[in-house]
Amino acid sequence: MPSAHRNDDGGLRPTEEPPSSDSGSNAGPLAGRRAIVTGGASGIGAACARELAAQGAYVVVADRDAEGAGVVAKEIKGEAWAVDLLDTAALEELSLDADILVNNAGIQVVQPIEQFDPADFRRIHTLMLEVPFLLMRAALPSMYAKGFGRIINVSSVHGLRASPFKAAYVSAKHGLEGLSKVAALEGGPHGVTSNCVNPGYVRTPLVENQIADQARLHGISEDEVLERIMLTESAVKRLVEPAEVGSLVAWLASDQAGMVTGASYTMDGGWSAR
Repeated sequence: MPSAHRNDDGGLRPTEEPPSSDSGSNAGPLAGRRAIVTGGASGIGAACARELAAQGAYVVVADRDAEGAGVVAKEIKGEAWAVDLLDTAALEELSLDADILVNNAGIQVVQPIEQFDPADFRRIHTLMLEVPFLLMRAALPSMYAKGFGRIINVSSVHGLRASPFKAAYVSAKHGLEGLSKVAALEGGPHGVTSNCVNPGYVRTPLVENQIADQARLHGISEDEVLERIMLTESAVKRLVEPAEVGSLVAWLASDQAGMVTGASYTMDGGWSAR
């Protein structure tokens, strides 16, 4: 995926296939599996890439941040894929050879609906709903042919609940939940599972930016944003750590999770229990 070429079927495949004997770890429950993680250069994506590699998978780190993706890929002995996922026309012609697809890339804009820029709304829906669909579409034929596949969609508690000022993010995540369930129903007969992971607020650059945005929007300090806005619904009063999400993603990718599909796994400190 660092570079690609057209095949006879018109699809795009990486010109550099991972070596068979030096890809990630040679041991572990995911040994021999090939994973693609979008938004893998930092935050949740990087944590997922590290954990999948630690479990033996060969991981392709996909991100528009080519340098960051390269750093993570080098660390885990994987592969960097510098890609602008908002270029959806290119994704329509893509063929992906993957056993595990982690749809994680995301962005956030915090504004009241009446002030929300329609371009931002469309951009968020493109990246967080249309792109996962296009990547599933590209990966499923290979998964079906092998009789094995794991689609893991990093959703959010906002895929199950709503908060004000996040119209695009909440609606995109709700759409991702439905897409994941459809993929589960279609993929089940082919050995392919599809699930969502639904963390609360995770300690990532995205959330740190949200805290700053909320502070400006409400005219309060960032500490007050955590106390009075972000963690009010959570029984466990702390941010989720990226490695915690990575551990759940790795389990969903394993053989042990073969009967888990169409599900949404909350990791929100009890927020959705209310």
